[in-house]
Amino acid sequence: MLLSARQEEIVALAKASGRVIVDDLAARFSVTPQTIRKDLNDLCDGQMLTRVHGGAIFPSGNENVQYEARRAIAATEKQAIGRTAAGMIPDNASLFINIGTTTEAVGEALFDHAGLMVITNNINVANRLRLSSGIEVVIAGGVVRRSDGGIVGEAAVDFIRQFKVDFAVIGVSAIDSDGALLDFDFREVKVAQAIMTNARHVILVSDSSKFERTAPVRIGHLSQVHSFITDRCPSERIRTICQENDVRLIETNA
Repeated sequence: MLLSARQEEIVALAKASGRVIVDDLAARFSVTPQTIRKDLNDLCDGQMLTRVHGGAIFPSGNENVQYEARRAIAATEKQAIGRTAAGMIPDNASLFINIGTTTEAVGEALFDHAGLMVITNNINVANRLRLSSGIEVVIAGGVVRRSDGGIVGEAAVDFIRQFKVDFAVIGVSAIDSDGALLDFDFREVKVAQAIMTNARHVILVSDSSKFERTAPVRIGHLSQVHSFITDRCPSERIRTICQENDVRLIETNA
């Protein structure tokens, strides 16, 4: 599902206030209530909002958004982040790529690289990059999550620990104001932690919507990564954490 500019703004408003009202949105965008209802129905069908009488609400912070819906959120920003991250990775390098729609964008941008070894617990990344003649794909074993094709569990952790690679590309579900990197599934967190430990250069990729969300499980801290690529960083506190810990902050839409 590709979002219109109006639909993206509706989602942003719902994130900010928790709820949007049909009549208010119709007045804001100078369109009919019927047009707004159609927008809300489309967004709810895509599991980005939840319909309530008279409007819609944003899903609660401890509830992960459906994977296909997450692909549509900030799609243009994710593509720009993906291209920037891929530009940091030279040919003939080895790297981890973990689960996430933004890390998938990095995988897509790596397609024409040569001599890469990509180790991943993301079936979607593996399925795409296996078609590239210049990339060797190694996929972790373990439990496959139906929701997003991520491979998680102790078997995946043990598999990752066999390697020491040049780069790790990781995504997260949320970034707290104190720099904590958060996710929803403790099994995925264990894999992400193993990936960070066994890479020489860790690249965190995340669009700015992750600053507005929360999740219950801690992966680690922003100070543990080497580069952080986002479309924009609205938090001065996060900027300070990056500066104090020599984390390279790259904003693709600054």
